[in-house]
Amino acid sequence: MIRKRLHLNEALAASNELSLSKDAAHYIGRVLRLNTGDALALFNSRDGEWLGTITDFSKQSVTIQIEQELPALPASPLATHLVQGISRGDRMDFVMQKATELGVNRISPVLTAHGVVRLDEKRSAKRRDHWVSVAESASEQCGRVDPPRIDAPISLNDWFGRNLDRKETSILLAPGAPQRFADIAEPDTGLCLLIGPEGGLSEQELGNAEAAGFTQATLGPRVLRTETAALAALSVAQSIWGDL
Repeated sequence: MIRKRLHLNEALAASNELSLSKDAAHYIGRVLRLNTGDALALFNSRDGEWLGTITDFSKQSVTIQIEQELPALPASPLATHLVQGISRGDRMDFVMQKATELGVNRISPVLTAHGVVRLDEKRSAKRRDHWVSVAESASEQCGRVDPPRIDAPISLNDWFGRNLDRKETSILLAPGAPQRFADIAEPDTGLCLLIGPEGGLSEQELGNAEAAGFTQATLGPRVLRTETAALAALSVAQSIWGDL
């Protein structure tokens, strides 16, 4: 039986009773189309997944009785970290959503020299909050109980400076690279993928990536859009070393 699922920030445990806000009541009633007596699955990224039953429902609030813990889907054996050049429009939302469905563990949005998006501190915080919400919604849909960690946006060069102690196999996707992505040796401790924005990375950023331990690899002869490259690489990686 496929249950409708809801991500919450509240603690989950047997016999707990949750009283949720007007916004949650609107989502449960209008989006999930549930009412008093209906069951749903609840998760919060920390306590696993639990079966709950709606015991009281109105336009202003909803009460859910937690009944029992449910078996959760196992996480992919491949730990993946996506460092994604921020793209414009809804392309980043698309990457956040689909990368979550493909099992990514962490996404680091980065600002690059040739990228067209510019974010100040306030807008960066708002965009991160929005992307977290996108990832949580994608987790509800795909069955995950562990939405990926979404980092605050920073410049790519700052990201290199803060992540020099990485242990993952680090790959930069680049058209025309001499090595095929599928020929990379199986990662021992996880895979870190660096994807540039629509305009690609600058020569300085490419040099900094090499100094930071990234190896260039290609997915094939065609030049892919930034959002396509990220999802294609995650799909190939999960197929070769993960659980697809």
